[in-house]
Amino acid sequence: MTVTAQREAELIASIPKGLLINGEWRDASDGGTYDVFDPATGKVLATLASATSEDALAALDAADAAQKQWALTAPRVRADILRRAFDLINERRDDFALVMTLEMGKPYSEALGEVTYGNEFLRWFSEETVRHYGRYLTTPEGKNKILVQNKPVGPCLLITPWNFPLAMATRKVGPAVAAGCTMVLKPAKLTPLTSQLFAQVMIEAGLPAGVLNVVSSASASKISGPIMKDHRLRKVSFTGSTPVGVQLLKDAADNVLRTSMELGGNAPFLVFEDADLDAAVEGAMAAKMRNMGEACTAANRFIVQDTIADEFAAKFGAAMAALKTGRGTEPETNVGPLIDSKARDEVHSLVEAAVEQGATVAVGGNKVEGDGFFYQPTVLNNVPNDAAILRQEIFGPVAPITTFSTEEQAIELANASEYGLASYLYTSDFSRMFRVSEQIEFGMVGFNAGVISNAAAPFGGVKQSGLGREGGAEGIEEYSTVQYIGIADPYAGR
Repeated sequence: MTVTAQREAELIASIPKGLLINGEWRDASDGGTYDVFDPATGKVLATLASATSEDALAALDAADAAQKQWALTAPRVRADILRRAFDLINERRDDFALVMTLEMGKPYSEALGEVTYGNEFLRWFSEETVRHYGRYLTTPEGKNKILVQNKPVGPCLLITPWNFPLAMATRKVGPAVAAGCTMVLKPAKLTPLTSQLFAQVMIEAGLPAGVLNVVSSASASKISGPIMKDHRLRKVSFTGSTPVGVQLLKDAADNVLRTSMELGGNAPFLVFEDADLDAAVEGAMAAKMRNMGEACTAANRFIVQDTIADEFAAKFGAAMAALKTGRGTEPETNVGPLIDSKARDEVHSLVEAAVEQGATVAVGGNKVEGDGFFYQPTVLNNVPNDAAILRQEIFGPVAPITTFSTEEQAIELANASEYGLASYLYTSDFSRMFRVSEQIEFGMVGFNAGVISNAAAPFGGVKQSGLGREGGAEGIEEYSTVQYIGIADPYAGR
């Protein structure tokens, strides 16, 4: 695909730049704006309205006013809206992919993959909408009947990250719509344009005014602060860093809010000596380099059995060295820029610290000179187990390799993290797969698979990686509350 400057400019110009409140795009109450940058060039891509606390409460006003009627809407109506939105996004898949490439930096081909993945949440939850069952039964002693029904939890605050601009929005909006909740969506300030375009599509699909409100802002606290103190808000769903998630949980406690927290990760990638090495390298590339490593599910620690470590490192290093770094609109690009200069500096400091501690650079290891925020695909060998790069999320195209000798050591190394989101396991032994999966402390395990995210699967972690699940049959439950009605059994005693 060839993307011209004119095509880029026309697409960006077509996306609403205001705040979506009660079905209307409007300016910020104080007229404030902020800039969105292209991470491949460092240049301004667009200027958006920057919501104030007053705007945030206006969005909650709209969501609260729409909640009662929206909750009474027939499930089929809600399902049809989601399905129409799915179809509309498919029709505009090139637009969505290009805007993600421009504002986030990922290669265009990878952005197309996110359109497919992210859009599937709308189709999945359109189908779940009409299958959100309750139950009816008799109490054990036979005196009453039990009627259990699912009801929408109420107005929700949805806070999305910058790394998957479409998928993180659809993964939250889809189940909220399905359950009958109204929403205030706060997209990440670094990549808000995709959410703006998505919201416009939801309106075109027939979503009533006030059900989805979008308040992009240069200040996240100006949005979350006043809304989370308001008694009308009933739930907050956040995807982002653990420190921010912890603070939101503290704030949510004061208002006893339902919470979904998808937080940080530190995914181990375990390779045993009986693994298919070529398949393991292919899986490692997928698990590490999706989104340039800027993913909470990205493989962060490559823990390889010592008998095959050299061979794995050689094959993995060759695959990483073959990647081409560049702007995501260039057809030959495999690796786009990191999101900003701060992110690149943090990645490089982790690499430098690991080398100082004894790690060796097999591939890469440096910033890419020139415009944008590029970093070389990097493989580090002989990384000591106490290196910071093994303890914290890298969020970049860097793969540190360490080794183990026994299965018990592999499990111990995998669990040596406060995080517990995604993990990966390569072995040809199914018994080992079950043994290791049952002992490692992670919400998700990829068995001989480097990509495991799917709309039909429950996404989420344990420990410092968060609470709740997104996607799967579990996803709609996060936006529902259960009501029990006890009914006197007319046949009791007969």
